[in-house]
Amino acid sequence: MVSEEAIRTTLGVIGNITAVTLFLSTVPTFFRICKKRSVEQYSPVPYLASFFNCGLWVLYGMPFVHPHSLLVVTTNGAGVVIELGYLVIFLMFSDPRKRLRVALVTLVEILLFGGLVLLVLTLVNTTQKRSTIVGSISVAANILMYASPLSVMKLVITTKSVEYMPFLLSMFCFSNGLCWFLYALFPFDPFIAVPNGIGALLGILQLVLYATFYKSTKQMLAERKKKVEMGLVVMEKGNVSP
Repeated sequence: MVSEEAIRTTLGVIGNITAVTLFLSTVPTFFRICKKRSVEQYSPVPYLASFFNCGLWVLYGMPFVHPHSLLVVTTNGAGVVIELGYLVIFLMFSDPRKRLRVALVTLVEILLFGGLVLLVLTLVNTTQKRSTIVGSISVAANILMYASPLSVMKLVITTKSVEYMPFLLSMFCFSNGLCWFLYALFPFDPFIAVPNGIGALLGILQLVLYATFYKSTKQMLAERKKKVEMGLVVMEKGNVSP
């Protein structure tokens, strides 16, 4: 019979794979940003939320907070590095006003994280209490990470276009939430189960939106391309000497 620990470890390894894939799923988006040298209408909120969230879960998984949680540390440690890279790109290709906002929020997140580490290590003496405090804060941050695409979902509904809501991000948001929800059942860890269960549900909503507006997005992009081509033809004709 398969032991509970073996099931937990297997789900944790799968969770690591889906989480890193989730973090890397927006690489095509950032290639586009670098190519166009502009963040266009892409929102920094998901990456700011993910950066802070991953930092909190790294802290939660440390032996002095919640022992025997190495897989939580590895996946979120990778997330911190990847999300920081995304934020650097955002800072490089944003307009000055947006760049200032992103920089300030990132700085506030780092200061809050440092303050939390200091308080937990100096004022709380047992791992059980540390797990409860850090876990409760991490739950709120994790829900924020999964809910952060809500701003993008609002844009999708308003414009009837999924151009700025990458499909891979939505798909892996769902699969990652589901995987870590199952991981938290062996044994039950409410701090991991609750936010990831909510994350899986939000991922489903995003996929429903994508399916709903995929065809209209293709039509809008085709019309935009046609208008650009027609504009170029008009410009070329105007440049022809009589």
